[in-house]
Amino acid sequence: MTNLTTEAQAETSDAATVVEAAPLTPDALPVGEPLAWPVVDRDGALLLDAGSVLVGEAERDFLFQHFAPHRGDVERPGVAPQSAAATGNAGDPAATTRAMHLNIGALMGLRPQMTASGAPMHPCRLIGFAPNEALFVTTPYVDGRPIAVTPGENVEIVAIASQAVYRFVCTVHAFSQSPLDYLVLSKPANIRRLRERRSIRVRAQFPVRYGIGEEGAGYDGVALARGISALGLSVSAAWALGKPGERLRVAFQLRSADNDTAIETTAVIRNVQAEAGAPAPATLGLELDRLTPAEQMAMKVYVFDRQDDVLYWTGSTR
Repeated sequence: MTNLTTEAQAETSDAATVVEAAPLTPDALPVGEPLAWPVVDRDGALLLDAGSVLVGEAERDFLFQHFAPHRGDVERPGVAPQSAAATGNAGDPAATTRAMHLNIGALMGLRPQMTASGAPMHPCRLIGFAPNEALFVTTPYVDGRPIAVTPGENVEIVAIASQAVYRFVCTVHAFSQSPLDYLVLSKPANIRRLRERRSIRVRAQFPVRYGIGEEGAGYDGVALARGISALGLSVSAAWALGKPGERLRVAFQLRSADNDTAIETTAVIRNVQAEAGAPAPATLGLELDRLTPAEQMAMKVYVFDRQDDVLYWTGSTR
């Protein structure tokens, strides 16, 4: 009887743990009242500290739209966050291959033209030019095997040049395996400039806690990082958090390879894109101009580790 009772208690305890570890519902987060416990995302990233106050239903709706809030005082298995959706629009056309100013070693993305437009670009690098402007690029690998392309097939290329990101089309002339795997591509055609850039920007999706104003303690809410460069962030928020030129306090965690860096600093709002109505969701471009050397290095490492994602990033709010 004792064993049965003990087992039953254990089952009840396990069931309670499962319930407690389940994602929160909007009703569990009161508006206008201090939270009794911290709130974390599905992967354990801190969203709101204990004592934080949601100032309105719009802010709570934003939280549940972009994150999976859990109680931060309950242990549970970690779940990987979902990746952001890819977006992009073509810009002004570029006239010639020379006008792109591509450098040897430039990061590129390649995919067969016959695949769906939403299919991923496979990373490769530019390793040479021919006098007729043909390109030599390293062979992209997919699941450890060379990409399946054949001579005569057209491929789409996205290339990161020194001043802009370009998209163009080439025909595969040859596939070589000596002295390394590489493709010989025709002179680029249908060249389109996607966007100018100050620095490489990659897509991102992680929580950014913010506080209104440069001075103060604690944070007022949470936004969603959409893009990151070594210089700043593009974030979505439940409302326009300020005007261009104003400052915010921001805190976020950068996880990159073996590094895990907490960044807590101030940011200058460089631009705001808000929808009509009040309150309305907004996208802000933030410049982080007061990073420590260690934080600057963490930003650069994070961007470097995700350079492939820049191939999908064809618009900018910073």
